[in-house]
Amino acid sequence: MLALARGFLERKGLGEARLEAELLVAHALQVDRLGLFMRLDAPIQGAEVDLARDCLVRRGRREPTAYIVGQREFFGRDFAVGPGALVPRPETELIVDLARERIPAAKTAGLRVADVGTGSGCLAVTLALELEGAVVDAIDLSEEALAWASRNAESHDASVSLHRGEGLEKLEELAGVGGPFDLIVSNPPYVEPTERELLSPEVREHEPPLALYAPSADPDFWARGLIELVPRVLKPGGLLLVELGHLQGQRVHQLAEGSGARSAEIVDDLAGVPRVLALVR
Repeated sequence: MLALARGFLERKGLGEARLEAELLVAHALQVDRLGLFMRLDAPIQGAEVDLARDCLVRRGRREPTAYIVGQREFFGRDFAVGPGALVPRPETELIVDLARERIPAAKTAGLRVADVGTGSGCLAVTLALELEGAVVDAIDLSEEALAWASRNAESHDASVSLHRGEGLEKLEELAGVGGPFDLIVSNPPYVEPTERELLSPEVREHEPPLALYAPSADPDFWARGLIELVPRVLKPGGLLLVELGHLQGQRVHQLAEGSGARSAEIVDDLAGVPRVLALVR
C-alpha cells in the first residue's frame, strides 16, 4: 500500500510523495507513522484499502493533506484543522519562539495576550500553554475558524477566550474593557489578490480566502493597523509580533520605526526570509 501510494502521488507531481504517502496510509489504517512501520507485514482489510484510495484521490486533486487527515502539527502538538481554517505553517512557530525568548518565564502569570486572526487557534493555544498563567484572548471574524480554535483549545485544555469580530475593532474593544495587553500576536492575511495564481492549488483552491488575501489589495493593511493601534492597546514595554509576507519586511520596518516605538526589528525565519515584526512599545 505504501509503495502504491507513493507511486500515485509521484505521478501526480507532488514533491513530498514519500512523506505524504506515509501520512495518508497511516491515517487510513488509524495509526501514527511509527505504528505504520511497526506493522508493515500486517494484512490490510478491504475497508482500509477503500479509505486509503479515497484519501489518495483527494490528495491527487490537491486537497491539503492536513484537511484530509484532519490535523497538522504545530510547535510539537497536533492541531485539528479543516476547511474554514488556515493550515498552520512551520514559519509561524517563530512567533512562539520570540515570545518565549523575550518574555521572562517569571513574568508570565497574569500576562495579557491577544491573538488577532486566530484561525485554528494554533498561536493562541500554544501561547496559553507555553506562557504559564497567561490570560489569552483570540479574535477572528470567521465562525468556522473559531469553531476549530474552540476544538483545539478544548483538546489541549488551554485557557483561551474566543471572540468573534473584526480584528482591529475587537482588539481595541477588549483593551478598553480589560486594559492594554502585554503581548499581541497576529498572522494576518497578507497575500495580494493579484498573486493568487502564484499560490499552490492546495492553498488557492482550498484554504479560506479571508485568511489569505489582504484587504483592499493592501498587503500592509494589518501590520499598519496594528502598529497604529499600539498606543491604545499595548502596555508600555509590551511586545507586538506580526507575521509578514516575504516582500513586506522593509516597508513594515519603516512604518514601525516611524511610530515612535521603543524598538522595532524584522526577524528572519529559518529560511532567511524576513518573517516577523517584533515591536516594543
